[in-house]
Amino acid sequence: MPRAWNFSAGPATLPEPVLRKAQSEMLEWRDAGASIVEISHRGPEFMEVAAAAEGALRTLLSIPDDYAVLFTQGGATTQQALIPLNFAAPGQPADYVLTGHWGKTALKQAKPYVATHVSATSEADNFRSIPARDTWQFAADSAYVHITANETIHGVEFRDIPDTGEIPLVADFSSSIASEPVDISKFGIIYAGAQKNLGPVGISVTIVRRDLLERDGQPRADIFDYRSQLKAESMLNTPPTWNWYMLGLNVQWMLDEGGVEAFAQRNARKAQLLYAAIDGSNGFYRNEVEASVRSRMNVPFFLRDEALEKAFLAESKDAGLLALKGHRAVGGMRASIYNAMPEAGVQALADFMRDFAGRHG
Repeated sequence: MPRAWNFSAGPATLPEPVLRKAQSEMLEWRDAGASIVEISHRGPEFMEVAAAAEGALRTLLSIPDDYAVLFTQGGATTQQALIPLNFAAPGQPADYVLTGHWGKTALKQAKPYVATHVSATSEADNFRSIPARDTWQFAADSAYVHITANETIHGVEFRDIPDTGEIPLVADFSSSIASEPVDISKFGIIYAGAQKNLGPVGISVTIVRRDLLERDGQPRADIFDYRSQLKAESMLNTPPTWNWYMLGLNVQWMLDEGGVEAFAQRNARKAQLLYAAIDGSNGFYRNEVEASVRSRMNVPFFLRDEALEKAFLAESKDAGLLALKGHRAVGGMRASIYNAMPEAGVQALADFMRDFAGRHG
């Protein structure tokens, strides 16, 4: 059977060439005599895999030498708890800009460790916008300012990097990393769960300016200390080797496809195609996000008649279009169109939407 078009928000669709490459190496990785998930993470074979993954990621994202790269177990939510532990002193405040569900989650994870301060929020308009930068108010002696670069559920994306002055900017890039060129030097820390644009679920990437690692942070176990993780080359304990290997394959695929510059162009075309189908439906579909901050990665939309939602989901699934149900926090529909989603998949969705509207409008 042909693979369906998978619009899942995460675990998300992976490129077919990556899956086929992994399939071909499943029983034996090169001449190791065993699969990648059976060999020692401290052996030369896997050390080569890990080094290659970091090298490819540094090339893909143009990561400066004065930034360290960590590959850790878990997802972005884990990093949301570790960041205040590592970079804020006991009692020191940290600023959070809330533009959706995941910004609120980051705030919740940090509250046990720092005096959290909401410097700006768009909750009053149900997270359909991003507060203007000149309205943000920072706490005195703030450890950092945290933003969510792209809100996977609410479909809101920062299109410009905010200037936070001398306060380090920390950003959750889980659902938009590697989707376009980004000047990493504008950030103190970038982190991302892999399961949207980088690879499978179970591993995350943290990119941190090395001078920030000199901060003492708060008392914490070695396993939660970024400095210890860096010293151990992200292998302080047994890492998720299969996920790391798959991440490396996925990053190399993105390089082979032309890198972030090429994907920026593809992603712009895909987003334009899908938003055109919504905006051109005479109100049959609607997206409620302010146009200037609409996400290129996650497109939530609603049907004019909620009674048609079940039919839409059933018929779209029959048409080979998967995982279009919106998140329970928002409802409606959502199409996630990450790097691995081809333009043909978005075209198929747009065509289906027009056909469905024509038959039910």
